[in-house]
Amino acid sequence: MLIEPKLNLFKELISDASSDELVWMNGFLSGILSAKDIAPGKQNTATARLSVIYATETGNAKALATKFAAEGKKSGIKVKLAPAETYKIKDIEKEENVVVVISTQGDGEPPLSAAKFFHALHNTALQLPDLKFGVLALGDSSYPLFCQAGIDVDRELELRGAQRIFPLQKCDTNYEADATQWFANVISALKGSTHQASGVPVAKKQANARKIYNGIITTNINLNDEGSLKATHHIEISAEDLAYEPGDAIGIVPVNSRELVEEILKTVAVDKNEQVTWRDQHTDIDTLLAKKVQVAYLPERVVKKYAEITGNNIPATRMDLKDLLKIYPVSGREEFFRVVEILEPITPRLYSISSSLEAAADEVHITVALDRFSVNDKEVCGHCSDYLTGLPVGTQVDFYVHSNKNFRLPAADADVIMIGPGTGIAPFRSFLFERDAQGAGGRNWLFFGEQHFTTDFLYQTEIQSFLDTGVLTKFNGAFSRDQEHKVYVQHKMLQHAKELFSWIENGAHVYVCGAREPMSMDVENALLSIISREKSINESESKQYFEKLVEEGRYHKDVY
Repeated sequence: MLIEPKLNLFKELISDASSDELVWMNGFLSGILSAKDIAPGKQNTATARLSVIYATETGNAKALATKFAAEGKKSGIKVKLAPAETYKIKDIEKEENVVVVISTQGDGEPPLSAAKFFHALHNTALQLPDLKFGVLALGDSSYPLFCQAGIDVDRELELRGAQRIFPLQKCDTNYEADATQWFANVISALKGSTHQASGVPVAKKQANARKIYNGIITTNINLNDEGSLKATHHIEISAEDLAYEPGDAIGIVPVNSRELVEEILKTVAVDKNEQVTWRDQHTDIDTLLAKKVQVAYLPERVVKKYAEITGNNIPATRMDLKDLLKIYPVSGREEFFRVVEILEPITPRLYSISSSLEAAADEVHITVALDRFSVNDKEVCGHCSDYLTGLPVGTQVDFYVHSNKNFRLPAADADVIMIGPGTGIAPFRSFLFERDAQGAGGRNWLFFGEQHFTTDFLYQTEIQSFLDTGVLTKFNGAFSRDQEHKVYVQHKMLQHAKELFSWIENGAHVYVCGAREPMSMDVENALLSIISREKSINESESKQYFEKLVEEGRYHKDVY
C-alpha cells in the first residue's frame, strides 16, 4: 500500500494519462515486478491466463461465459473465450487455467454443439497435472440427471490430475445469482485472494421456486385431417393472472394413467391408502404412483437398480414398472417399497407457447404432437403427449411458465424470418398474433413444413388470414410427401435464396424452432450455403458471417 503523499502523486500521474500511456505504464511495472524476487502469495496476478470454454444449446451458457470473460478482463486477467464446438481438446494440455460453462440437455446429455468436445475429453488419454479448472453447470432440477453434463466434465478433468480453482457450481433455471457469485470467487482465486473480488457485482439471490398455475382445458382439438398419419393437438388453457411472453414455453408434469397405477398395486397386493415416504415427501402410495414418480418406460439406470434389489439378471433395457413386477417379481412388500425408493420423479415436459396475451387474455395455447415410438417391438406413446391429447375440456391441469430470454421478438420495425416445421410453428403463431396486436411495422416471413398439404397443414386458416391482412408478408410451405422427391424447409429456403439473403442483409432476425436433428442442422447448412453463394465468399467466410449474426443476436434457435 502506498503512503498518502505517494498515492496522491500516483493518482495525479494516471488521471491525465491516455490509454496508450496507461498500457505502457502497466507493461513497465510488470517488467519491474517480474525482475524482482517476489515472495509466494505476493505475486502480481494481472497476467494470469484463463480460457473460458462454453457449451450451449439455447444461448444461456454463452451469455454467462461472455459476461465472465468481460469481468475477468476488467480484473486484469488475460481471457480467451472459446466455443466447445471449435475447441481442440489437445490444446487443453497447454492451458494454465480453464473454466467450462456447460448446460445439460435431455437425459443428462451435453449440448449437441459440444458433443465432439465432450466425447474427446472422455476418450482421450490426457494427463493435466499443471491445469487449474472450474466448471459452471447449468440445468433444471426438475430432471433426474440435474447438471449431469457439467458433473461429467468436472469429474473427467479431476481424473486427469487437474486441480480445481473453485468447486463445481450447479445452477438451476434461476441461475444468475449463483453464477455471478461463482464467477466472483473464481476471479478472486485467480488473483491470489481468499476473499471475494470486490469489483465484481453480485446479483441478488433468486428463489428457484416456480409459480404454479392452476388451469382449465377449454379447447383440445386435433389439427390434422382424416387420413393423416399424425395427431397434432391445439390445446387452450385458461388461468388467472397469467404472465408470459412470445417465445416462452410452459412446463407440464403428466399424470400416470389410472389403469396403470391400479395394475401395479394389484400385482404387489398393496392397499392404495398405504402411507409411504419418498424423498422426504409423505403421502399414500396411490398418489405417489399416480402423480409423482415415473412408472412407464423406466430408464436403464433404474432397471439396473431394480435388478440389484431383486437379485435378478435383467438385460440392459427400458421397461415399464408393471412389466418388471410381473416378469421379475419382488419377494414381498418390503422389497417393493425398496423399489419405490429408487423410482425417479416424473419430469416436466416443455411446450412452446403458441398464443399471445395481447390477443388471448387469460389464456395460454400449446401445440402438442402425439409422440409414437417403438419399445421392444411394441408401439407406445410419449407419456406427456398421450396424457395431454387425451384430456377432455374442463379438466384441471397445473403448469408453470418457462422463460426463454434468447427467443424474443425484436423491435417492432425489424423484419422477422421464421423457420418452423411441424410443431416448430407454435412460437411463430404466438409471434404473429403479438405483432398483429401491437401493429408492428416489420415484415414477417414464415417457412413451414409437414408431410401433406391436405391433411397436415397446421393452422392453415389462420395463416391465410395473416397473409390476407398483411401481417404475414411471405409464406413458403414444404410438404415433403406431396411429390416424388421429399421437399423440406431448407429446400424452400434455397429456392428463395436471393430474397432471403436480402432480408438478412437489411437487418432481419432469423428464428428456428423444431427438431434439433436433423432439421436445425440442415437449416443452418442451407443458410451457410445461401450466404456463401449470394455474397460470393468461401465456406470459412460464410461461417464468420453466420457467427456474426449469432453475436449480434439476430439468429435465434429453440430446438428439441
